[in-house]
Amino acid sequence: MSPYLLTRTLPADATDAALRADVLSGLTAQPKTLPPKWFYDAHGSDLFEEITRLDEYYPTRAEREILIARAGEIAAASGARTLIELGSGSSEKTRHLLDALPQLHTYVPVDVSESALKGASEALLAEREGLSVHALVADFTHVLELPDSPGPRLVVFLGGTLGNLLPDERATFLKSVRARLAPGDGLLLGTDLVKDEATLVTAYDDAAGVTAAFNKNVLTVVNRELGADFPAGEFDHVALWDPDNEWIEMRLRARRALTVKIRELDLVVHFEEGEELRTEVSAKFREEKVRQELATAGLRLDQWWTDAAGRFALSLATAD
Repeated sequence: MSPYLLTRTLPADATDAALRADVLSGLTAQPKTLPPKWFYDAHGSDLFEEITRLDEYYPTRAEREILIARAGEIAAASGARTLIELGSGSSEKTRHLLDALPQLHTYVPVDVSESALKGASEALLAEREGLSVHALVADFTHVLELPDSPGPRLVVFLGGTLGNLLPDERATFLKSVRARLAPGDGLLLGTDLVKDEATLVTAYDDAAGVTAAFNKNVLTVVNRELGADFPAGEFDHVALWDPDNEWIEMRLRARRALTVKIRELDLVVHFEEGEELRTEVSAKFREEKVRQELATAGLRLDQWWTDAAGRFALSLATAD
């Protein structure tokens, strides 16, 4: 095959249609919600990169620590000749795995951003002679049609993004991944772990206010794309720990009663003073919970690695 292919599985208007659907359903629900994927326009992505460098935000550093220390073990255990990364973005962390897989034939990055895929793919091809890259412009939360490629294949889902899915969504997602694994294939999964409340909350409510700006950016996206008039300055960033569900919630709290008009949806949304709009759930995990959720999807947890401080985990699972 050519060393670089790009396949678009999303229609040209898919992002716009999805945003419209999410805003309409989320802002007419009680309580009001918006999914976290809408943080990530160009400015939001820059803000998130800044977040990953903050002292308070440990997950990126902890996951990178595991990848650097364990890439050889992951490579040996998986024997992967194809690496499929869901939500690949810049593919930065994946380079540790690529370096540890000399037998790797094909890398399949999957992302909704065509520009991110092109940039990462071109950089990887320049660095790695002999690697084939087949990029997919796709939404990993939907059914994926993966390209033919040599096995064993390793599906990689890093960053703790699994925790942004609600329990039913996680179950559906994991079953979808399992359905695409052949005997000998594996899933490498990144999960943030349950820890003390103070550490968790400060990771999502930093002193410099970067996460607050990131949270409010979702309002900027809706304003720009759908002609809304959210007054972002009239909302406060809120991060709290839900001990019953063992997840962090990020919310935006209205400072006063206000009315928002969303022109492109012909929608008017009322907020009471103190009313909150949930913008993210970030579930935290324990090893047994990960094991159970994988087992329900028909996957067996074979390997479990954490950083030295036990803050984050990578798990390797295979078809049961």
